Amino acid sequence: MRRIPATIVTGFLGAGKTSLVRHLLAHAGGRRIALVINEFGELGIDRELLLGCGDAGCGEADVIELANGCICCTVAEDFLPTIERLLARPQPPEHIVIETSGLALPKPLVQAFAWPEVKARATVDGVVAVIDAAALAAGRFAADPEALAAQRAADPALDHDNPLEEVFGDQLACADLVVLNKTDLLAPAALDEAECQVRARLRPAVKLLRAEAGAVPPALLLGLAAAAEEDLAARPSQHDLAGTHDHEDFESFVVARGPIADPAGFLERVGAVIAAHDVLRLKGFLDVPGKEFRQVVQGVGARLQHYFDRPWRAGEERLTRLVVIGRKGLDRAAIAAALGG
Repeated sequence: MRRIPATIVTGFLGAGKTSLVRHLLAHAGGRRIALVINEFGELGIDRELLLGCGDAGCGEADVIELANGCICCTVAEDFLPTIERLLARPQPPEHIVIETSGLALPKPLVQAFAWPEVKARATVDGVVAVIDAAALAAGRFAADPEALAAQRAADPALDHDNPLEEVFGDQLACADLVVLNKTDLLAPAALDEAECQVRARLRPAVKLLRAEAGAVPPALLLGLAAAAEEDLAARPSQHDLAGTHDHEDFESFVVARGPIADPAGFLERVGAVIAAHDVLRLKGFLDVPGKEFRQVVQGVGARLQHYFDRPWRAGEERLTRLVVIGRKGLDRAAIAAALGG
C-alpha cells in the first residue's frame, strides 16, 4: 500500500510559513491535502488564516490545530494520535502538511514517522525550512557558530544562552529544502550575502530557493521523496544530547476589542506598540465597520502586513482579536491598553 507523504514546514516566527502554506493550498490543483498546524499562543490565528484561503478543497476537517504546546515536545501525547487519526480516515489525505510553531525542532517530528504505528502508512516527503531573508541579513543569527562560541568564551560579559540560534541551526540541519523568503525586502548584494550564509550551513544536496510572500510552486515543495525518517543520522541536532527543549523564554497573550473605525490609525498604533515593547510577532483580525470582509494583520518586527481575506460568516461574532508574542516579561497591561483591549 502506498505510504502517504508528509511535508514538515518549519521556520522561525514570522518567516512566512503560513503564507507559503496558503500559496500551496491555492495552487494545489485539486489534490487532497490535510494540514496540521501548531499555533504558538492562545488564539488559533494561523488556522483561521488558512481556512480563509478560499480553496474549496481545504475544509474545516482538513485543518487541524494542535494548541497544547510545541508539538516537538508533545509528540506522543498530541502529534502521533493526530497523524494516526488522519491515516485511519475512510478517505485519507493524499498529502499531509505540518506547519510547526517558530520554536519547534523538526527532528522529533521526523522521528515520529519511524514509529511502528505510522511507518507502514506514512513517510516524511521532506522538511522545508522557511527563512526570513531580511532578518538574517540584519544579523539575527550568526553565520559562523564556531566563531560565535569563541567570541563568547573570550568575553564573559556576553550572554551565553541563545536558544533561538540553536533552534535555527537545528531547523537548517534537518532541512531537505530551504526557502529564503521575503527576498523583495533586500538589495541584490545583501540577498546574495544572506544566501551564502545559509548555504554554508546546509547539508550536501539540500536545495535553496528564493521566494517572495511564500510563493513557491507546489511542484517544488511536494514530491521531494526524502524519506527523512530513514535518514536521521544525517540530520545532526544540537538538542540530540540535551534531551530537553526550553520554551520558557517566550510568552503570548490575546488582546480582544471592538470595531476599528480608523484602520490606518490603529495600524500606526500597532507599529508603535511593537517598537516600544520589543514584540516579536503580532497577528490577528480586525473588525472594520462597513466592511463585509475581515481584515488580517500580521506584524514581524517593524514590518506590518494587512489585507482583507474573507467575508464574515453569517452568525459569526465580529471581533477584533490579536495575539502578541514576545520574550518573557512583556508588559501585558500596557500593550492591551495601547491597543484598546
